Amino acid sequence: MSDDMGPMLVCENVVKRFGSLAAVDGVSLSVNRGEIVGIGGPNGAGKTTFFDVITGIIPATEGRMRFGDTDIGGLGADRICQLGMARTFQLNAAFDSLTVRENVDIAAYFGRGKRRIPGFRLGNEVRDQTEEALAFVGLSAKADETVAQLPVLDRKLLMIAGAIATKPQILFLDEPVGGLNGDEIDHIMALVLKLRDQGMTVVLIEHVMRFLLALSSRVIIMHHGKVIFEGPPSAVAEDQTVVETYLGEGTQKRLKKYFAEGETQP
Repeated sequence: MSDDMGPMLVCENVVKRFGSLAAVDGVSLSVNRGEIVGIGGPNGAGKTTFFDVITGIIPATEGRMRFGDTDIGGLGADRICQLGMARTFQLNAAFDSLTVRENVDIAAYFGRGKRRIPGFRLGNEVRDQTEEALAFVGLSAKADETVAQLPVLDRKLLMIAGAIATKPQILFLDEPVGGLNGDEIDHIMALVLKLRDQGMTVVLIEHVMRFLLALSSRVIIMHHGKVIFEGPPSAVAEDQTVVETYLGEGTQKRLKKYFAEGETQP
C-alpha cells in the first residue's frame, strides 16, 4: 500500500455479466482511508456480486480495480486478502467440525502470506493474532467450543474475528446483522464503531436501515446492478428514486423523522 493521501480503493466502471445478464453494470466506487461506506438496495441489486468481484471470488467482466498502488483485477481471493482486504459473507461460513480458535487460526495463518501444505505449523505471531481477534469480538471464553454448537450471533462474530485476524486495511462486511435481534444488532454496531476508531476502513452491505445509516459516512444504493444513489445517510430518504425502488413511503417517513428529531431507531 502507498502512504499517499489518495483513495485506498478505486473501482472504475466495474461490470460482471452472467451470460446476457449484467449483475453489476458499470459500478464505480472510491473508498478513502478510515471511511465506513454503506451499500443498500433490494435483493438482486448486485451488491454481493460486487463484493465478490472486488475481493477476488469471481473475476470482473469489465472495469478496473485498484487497491493502493496495486491493480487487483484478475487477482485471486487469497492474494487480495494477503494484500490487506478481508471480508465476511451473508452465510455463516466456517468449518463446523473445528473449534472457534482453530477456525481463526486458519484465517490468521493463510490470510497474511503464501503458505505451503503440508507444512502447516502455527507460530507465535499467528497464535497472538488469533487470541487478539477472539478477545476483540468477545469469543475468548468460547474458543474451545465446536463451531457447530454456536448460535447465529456467535457465528457472525466468528467471521469478523477471522477477517480481522488477517490484519486487513479494509474490511468488507456482507449483511453482518441479518437475522439478529435488536440487542445483537447493537452489539455488532459497537464492534464496527470500535474498528473504525482503531483506524479500520469498512465497506458494508446491509438491509437493516438503522444499522446502515447510523454507521455509514456515505451511502450507496444499488438497483439492477447500477448505482442509483450516492450521498450522505440523511439524503437517502429524500431521493424519490430510492423511495420508489427500495424504501417505500413507510420507511421514508420513519427515516425523515429520525433525521429530523435525532431518534435512535431509524
